[in-house]
Amino acid sequence: MKVFLNPGHAPNGNPDPGAINEETGLRECDVALAVGKAAESYLNAAGVETELLQSDSLYEICETANSSDADIFVSIHCNAAEAEEANGTETWACAGSYRGSMLANCIQSQLVDALDTTDRGVKIATPGVNGLYVLTNTDMPAVLVELAFITNPGDEEILANAQDALAGAVARGVTDYEQLILGGN
Repeated sequence: MKVFLNPGHAPNGNPDPGAINEETGLRECDVALAVGKAAESYLNAAGVETELLQSDSLYEICETANSSDADIFVSIHCNAAEAEEANGTETWACAGSYRGSMLANCIQSQLVDALDTTDRGVKIATPGVNGLYVLTNTDMPAVLVELAFITNPGDEEILANAQDALAGAVARGVTDYEQLILGGN
């Protein structure tokens, strides 16, 4: 199996760092890249081939993923909200993608179990309604993981200090999915 990993937002935060915690300065692009690279290491150690791309161009991300021969696509992000009390983990899949929903459930379960974050559940992106570009423009089962809220003090602490645990959970979610798919054949 090959996994295409997409840490969200622009490399080095230029021009778009994604969400930022105004008090600590923690940036989504930095968390996503650290978690993505560590997840890549865990997956490689488990014998899973990976490709990783962080780019500010959603078109480039999708085109590169679609030509990569990857079996699944995982985009890694941090959530943010005006309300500081908003917290937790959610994982998005594309409407109509059974395998995408399976993958989202596997990753969501591992993250919530490992880090004890609030389980906001698996969400479905519907093209033309709330479709997330990378989910609706990739050819393989795809998910977008919102690890936790960078704007919530408790979640921010996890994002700042538990990046390795987040990466391990993402990687375990991928290998759980792989086992489900292999078990189903």
